[in-house]
Amino acid sequence: MEGRTMTQPSSRPTAQILVGAAVTLTALGLAAGALKIPGEAGYGGVGPNFLPWVVSIVLFICGVLIVREALTGGFRDMGEPSGGERAWWPGLVWVSAGLLANAALITTIGFILSCTLCYLLAVQGLRRAQGQPSGAGTLAVDAITGAAISAPVFWMFTQFLAINLPGLTNTGWI
Repeated sequence: MEGRTMTQPSSRPTAQILVGAAVTLTALGLAAGALKIPGEAGYGGVGPNFLPWVVSIVLFICGVLIVREALTGGFRDMGEPSGGERAWWPGLVWVSAGLLANAALITTIGFILSCTLCYLLAVQGLRRAQGQPSGAGTLAVDAITGAAISAPVFWMFTQFLAINLPGLTNTGWI
């Protein structure tokens, strides 16, 4: 492991235990919310509570594993953190703009386009925070990637799970 700086595990990994506990508690909160969602199966054979249960179970497992790792010596073989000493606020503005644009435009331009825009703006903020170049080529790649992620999600929810998401047309495909 040449060229990497390793940090020694903390003798008191309190922060690491707290992160694991927070993840576990979040999973329990999601599970409590999933209990309130009706479970009758839809068109795809699963009900609307299926995905919240999957997410809460996986998140719970991750939280327990994080706590176990912290209790057995902490996170080992961690490299030095990347990034600057302080937060880069313009990056936060880019990511926040993406989330707010998604919330504001989802009913107007539909799920796919609003999520693509959210992805594009968030990735631009992250790219700029890392000092990566941003031009027309990266914008195009980010837009295509955002559409490639959001379109299948939209289709899975609308076509297979019969959950209505805002679309650009009434066909259920865009």
